[in-house]
Amino acid sequence: MDKITLKLNPEFGCELVLAIPYVYWLHQQDKLEGVITSVGMKPFYYFCDNVDEKFTSRTIDNTVSGLNQLPNKWMHHNSTILNKEYGKLTDEEKSFVHGNLDYTQWTPPPYVEVYGKDIFNFNKRYVVVSNRYNLEHGNQPVGYFDIPFLYKIFNHLIENDYIVIYKRPKNVEFPTDNNELQNMVIRADVEDIGEITDFDLVGYYDNVILLDDLVKENKNMTYNEVQLHLFSNASGFISMAGGSGIFCSYFGKPNITYVTTSGELREGYFDENSYYRKLSNAPIYAFIDNENDITARGHRDYSELYKKVKEVFK
Repeated sequence: MDKITLKLNPEFGCELVLAIPYVYWLHQQDKLEGVITSVGMKPFYYFCDNVDEKFTSRTIDNTVSGLNQLPNKWMHHNSTILNKEYGKLTDEEKSFVHGNLDYTQWTPPPYVEVYGKDIFNFNKRYVVVSNRYNLEHGNQPVGYFDIPFLYKIFNHLIENDYIVIYKRPKNVEFPTDNNELQNMVIRADVEDIGEITDFDLVGYYDNVILLDDLVKENKNMTYNEVQLHLFSNASGFISMAGGSGIFCSYFGKPNITYVTTSGELREGYFDENSYYRKLSNAPIYAFIDNENDITARGHRDYSELYKKVKEVFK
């Protein structure tokens, strides 16, 4: 059988879920020739000697992103595991297939084994808070951690002797998809201070470190190499669902994730057969706050998520 070269530039989350575990499976079967992927992704394919970082942008159009070459072409459900069309499934069957894939040709790479050497030497436990602030389906952001909530979780983690690593991309660090084209800023008015951004908030703490600063300090590594080393040694993650939350699920540590939109809202999505859990058998705590409910009430509700933060990170 001829070996396979895959050409891939989908959304980051799709590549993490649908592409990389298949590519690694091909590698294990000695069927992999090479990968053509987006700029910066080579560290994720460390096991492949033939990686061409060709693409400078990603696409949300799955018909041209390379996903149609893969056994799993859609990550939000896979009705083929029941040999039925999705529209013909019962509600119970839909709940079963949500977030569930065909895992017969699907093996996530062991990133913790490969990148687990602690090169940062913080000498203290640390938690990664992975935030985002992007357009959502062409609309203004709804799902994100705002400054008052960041203030609460930063304080809780520091009071419990954790360092916080704050990740909030400016969308210049990597090839973007259609929802990441603008560099947007989270802002809030703070009493006696005035308007600050989430990046400004980090500067008020000695034990909160901006991921981008670590990247600047470690010029011998790429952005994704820093992330892979850093995340491999984290005590856990507080994340936004989507690509960043999926990434945080690769490292076998608790991932408390905030879900506001997309297919993750579907019943059963985070059950035991979900790819979120199977990426590394990490404990996944998903808290759903539907974007429609947020719009109706006029604010995000982090209350249950915050209870879990206090329970897990103490």
